[in-house]
Amino acid sequence: VQVVESGGGLVQPGGSLTLSCVVSGMIFGEYSMGWYRRPPGNPRELVATITSNSRTNYADSVKDRFTISRDNAKNTVYLQMNSLKPEDTAIYYCNTDRGDWGQGTQVTVSS
Repeated sequence: VQVVESGGGLVQPGGSLTLSCVVSGMIFGEYSMGWYRRPPGNPRELVATITSNSRTNYADSVKDRFTISRDNAKNTVYLQMNSLKPEDTAIYYCNTDRGDWGQGTQVTVSS
């Protein structure tokens, strides 16, 4: 299984970014997917999850600002991030319900 994240970068506070995660080597539509992040100097934490039938769950810190979605035809899960704050700075990782992880993509929120 290969998990590849993309879309990270530098953005000003209040800005937006969309992360993408493409998965290959498994039947994507059968599995829940998740986004996690590791802020500088802190452990990895849950950001959002989406089930195979698109039920979603969010960490309180990102609720109403971030949206997780999936396109099973493209084997892709997305994380739309709005109203970004400096405390959202982290390496963002994509995770499959099987336990597969990507290499991460850096998101930096700074003026």
